[in-house]
This record gives sequence, C-alpha cells and structure tokens, in this order.
Amino acid sequence: MFKILILSNGHGEDLSGSLIAKQLLKSGHSVHALPIVGKGNHYEKEKIKIIGKTKEFSTGGIGYNSFKGRITEIFGGEIFYLLKRLHLTFKIRKKYDYFFIVGDIVPVFFAWVCKKDFFTYLVAYSSHYEGKLKLPWPSKFFLLSKKAKKIYTRDSLTANDLTLQLKKKVSFVGNPFMDKFFPRKRELKKNEFSIGLFPGSRFPEILDNFVLILEILEALSDLRYFQKIHFNFAIVNALSSSQIKQIFKKRGWLKLEKIKDKSLLKFRYKFLEVNIYWNNFDTILLKSTCCISMAGTAAEQAIGLGKPVIQIEGKGPQFTKTFAEAQRRLLGKYVFCATNYIDKNDQIKKTIKLIIKVIYLIELNKKFMISCNENAQKRMGANKACLKMVDDINNVIKND
Repeated sequence: MFKILILSNGHGEDLSGSLIAKQLLKSGHSVHALPIVGKGNHYEKEKIKIIGKTKEFSTGGIGYNSFKGRITEIFGGEIFYLLKRLHLTFKIRKKYDYFFIVGDIVPVFFAWVCKKDFFTYLVAYSSHYEGKLKLPWPSKFFLLSKKAKKIYTRDSLTANDLTLQLKKKVSFVGNPFMDKFFPRKRELKKNEFSIGLFPGSRFPEILDNFVLILEILEALSDLRYFQKIHFNFAIVNALSSSQIKQIFKKRGWLKLEKIKDKSLLKFRYKFLEVNIYWNNFDTILLKSTCCISMAGTAAEQAIGLGKPVIQIEGKGPQFTKTFAEAQRRLLGKYVFCATNYIDKNDQIKKTIKLIIKVIYLIELNKKFMISCNENAQKRMGANKACLKMVDDINNVIKND
C-alpha cells in the first residue's frame, strides 16, 4: 500500500489525526505523524510514529489567541519552531506518497511547499462563523491545486459553500473525533442528573478557568436543589492533585475522605459536592446531562452528543471572549453564555441564571432535548466519519 504522513496543527487536530491514522493503518497503509504544534500525545496513545522532536506551547498554537498570547508565541520561539517543522517536512517529503492535512492553512502550506499530493480535513474552518467562509489568503490557491486530491470539512454548510467557491467537490462525512462516543452512547443509561465541568487543557490558563468555575459552584451551593446533582470535573495531568487540594483548601472546601478510586477526589462546599477525575474525560462527557465548559474540543463533542453547553468566557490566552463567541457561531444556539456583564460578579450571577434555565428546559421541556439532538446531526454529523473518510481516500488513490 502507500506511505502517508499526517500533518496536524493543534490539540483537537491531533486527536482527529490520530483516529484517521488508526483507520488508515487498518486499510494497510504505512502512517507516520508530524504534529506542528504540541507533543502529539494522541498519536502516542494510538501508537503512531511521530516524526521529529516535539514541543508544547502554553497558548496551544496560532489561532484565536489574545494579544498577550500572540506575543508569548513570538518570544516563546513558536515562529522559529514552526520554520524548523517546515524544514523537517520538506527534508523527508520524498519518503511519503501522500500527505494528510488536519487543521488550517499552516499544514496546507506545508504540503504545498513540499509539492506533495495531499488530502485535507479542514477542521479549523466553518461557514457557520460568517455565513460564507472567508479562507485566509492564499488558502484558496493551495486548495485549487491539482495536488489537493480531496477536501473534507467539519459540517455540511461548509462543504456546500466551498464546493461553490472552489468549483470542485468538497465533502462532509462527519467528524472523526465523534466516532468513539457513538457506540458507547447506547451503552450508558441515564439514571442521574450529572453536569460535566471542563476547564480546558492548556496550562497555565486552566488554573484561572478552574477557579472561575469553582466560584460559580460556590454561588450555587446555597441552593439545596443542587445537592442531588452530580458535578464532575474532567482534569488533565497538567493540573496535579496537590495543586487541586491547595486551591480547594484555600477556598474553604471540605475534602471528603475514604474514597476507594485513586483517580478521584471529592470535595464539599455547603450543600454542593464535586468529583475531580483525571484521564476520565470520555466517561464524564457521556454521563453528563449538560456541560459547563471553557474548552474547545470538549464543547464540540458535547454538542455532537446532543448535550447543551453553558459556556464561560475566559481571559485566555486561548479561551478568550473572541474564541468563545466564534465557538457559539460554530456550534449553534445550544451553547448558552452570559456575555453582557459589568464585572466578574455580574458574569457569575448571569451564568447561574443560565444554568438554572438549562436545567429547567431539560427537565420540563420534552422538545428541548429533541432539538439538541437535531442540532448535533446538523453541526457535527453522524457516526463512522473515519471509516467513510478513509474509504473515500482509498477510492481516490485507486483512481489516481
């Protein structure tokens, strides 16, 4: 079969890239990965060989970052690192028959410079942002190249839009990062009202996000109703248990002892209890009735599973007010967010009102969850996206 190099540009992109790589391997291809930003942990998890030495950046990569985040990128050496990755890609280009691009203009540019035949999954762009997709210059030029064998998008609106713009077939077959949830979704029985708490994955902003979510929970703790709701934090390894304990202790939460599960910490504040889990993201998301989120991929996956999301605007550098607003346009009206607030206290009060509103809609309005599931299909697509994408790639290669 063929040798394929996957180029991806970010944490969420690495996740999709690793799942596509796994499916390509099943088809008999030889697959390596070159993550442009980040360490490529998702590829390691799927045992996909990573090319070159990788480096993690605090901002999570070029994109919807604050001004401070962009300055951090430059002085943190991200631009120079990017050029090194481009040089490495160019140096090894002849070892591969095809490139598979996951992300945005950056890896597309890499493929074009290397003059390689490439497939593209444009997960970073959507026509839902503006109504009509405005690709950054000179993306259109690269995608119109004969080297661009097939283009896949993250939603049907974008596929139709780009088909008209480029005057070549652009396809939507679903989003690979949703595939792992669909089989398990049928297994889980909902017998409790559970709220998933997702403060993001980037250090150090995850600390600020975590504390802001805690402040909202503290404001909810006087309401006895929330005693019966399960609150589950999904925490990445960047935030250690000692840091977590220190934050809770400082804020006057009581640590609950005699917990058998070593990957779990439990804390109580007045009527409210929270569970802290590490490396249990998928289960928490699946069990959640709704989510409180300051994350990118987590919110997308929640919406894809038909779960409403209460979003909280952060300070960044990645999860900024701008990023959050763009996410709402991307995912639709079932992402709820307090936007017109005077200060942080006002933001907390308005977020609490939204949480109560969403719970009310879930419990008392039968049509609400039906609409959430309809929106999930529209925005994120159906199951088996990886299989459909790779089958299509194999057909293109066969006829090439």
